Amino acid sequence: MRRGLAWAVVALALVGCAPQPVRTPPPLPPAPGPAPGPDRLGLIPARFDELPGWREDALAQALPALTRTCDRLMRQPPEKSIGADGMGGTAADWHGPCAAARRLPAHDHETTRTFFEGWFAPYLVTNNGSAEGLFTGYFEPELPASRTRSARFSVPLYGKPKDLVVKGDQIGRVVGGQLAPYPTRAEIEAGALGNLAPVIAWLDDAVDAHILHIQGSGRLRLEDGTVLRLGVAGTNGHKFVGIGRLMRERGLLDDVSMPSIRAWLKANPTKARALMAENPRYVFYRLQEGDGPVGSEGVALTPERSLAVDPRFIPLGVPIFLDTVEPSGRALRRLVMAQDTGGAIKGPIRGDFFWGPGEGAFEKAGRMKSAGRYWVILPRSRSPRVAMMD
Repeated sequence: MRRGLAWAVVALALVGCAPQPVRTPPPLPPAPGPAPGPDRLGLIPARFDELPGWREDALAQALPALTRTCDRLMRQPPEKSIGADGMGGTAADWHGPCAAARRLPAHDHETTRTFFEGWFAPYLVTNNGSAEGLFTGYFEPELPASRTRSARFSVPLYGKPKDLVVKGDQIGRVVGGQLAPYPTRAEIEAGALGNLAPVIAWLDDAVDAHILHIQGSGRLRLEDGTVLRLGVAGTNGHKFVGIGRLMRERGLLDDVSMPSIRAWLKANPTKARALMAENPRYVFYRLQEGDGPVGSEGVALTPERSLAVDPRFIPLGVPIFLDTVEPSGRALRRLVMAQDTGGAIKGPIRGDFFWGPGEGAFEKAGRMKSAGRYWVILPRSRSPRVAMMD
């Protein structure tokens, strides 16, 4: 936010008979405050009866998400550390609760509540002493598509190119024996790939394709009714640039949300092409099987029960109790599983709530930007390093 300087006339002095205004120099701008310190994760022990909405949540609805994580954890070596600094304990700490979870009845919320209260303990997450963070939403697009190009379906979704090279954190292609940056979105859309990448399918709208790239995974509905599920096979390695921020900075939109961005882009196709090209990041796809989009944990996401987190602070696979609000202002208090990550999801208290597929999920996800807090739910068999914050 910009802050203006206040200029004030403070006195008038009389010299002889002629009044002359005397102005003081403008006040100096205030000294800048201390720069924000680095993120510092804190875990404060809590009780389940302190979690707002814990007794009202339909906890059994989270069991499919939990059992998918348990299937993964049970395959890990017992001594494997879970999360940064072993916050989640070891895989062995999860064997008991995961075995018990498989015996739970499918729709019994009270039995599920007793299970969690017996096997786990909640910890309020803080960052530099504050428990408040930011929560947004995402969804799984479902778009009309075709296996073959036509006058209607002319926007390609590419698979992973043959020359794409991933070397540690670097992504590019080899040019003259050196790893060079991969072509940008604008260059790819101008034909830079040639025949190096297979076309997975053809879409009928460039704006929808761009939104799919932002969301990551999605579903395609072919003309015969067949549904294909897409997963991310890779990216071109360029940094993501949010076009919503560009639109706000240029005064194109006052109310910036995914629905308003989509509406503006579709109403202004020529300007939309130029604007979307300013996001150099490009996503490549693969077809995948399964019950839902696969998150970064490697398991299928569960609508309204999966959360994207920053794995530098929150271990993938741990249960989390979320306390925030929906775009409508209604309280959103429920048990979720940390099963995904995101390029914009950074910090100890930062989450992206998975709303599921379809237009209704799009509307909620696109408008969600809510303050909130959460508790990590960790096995009682381990004692995490706890930072008691004032």
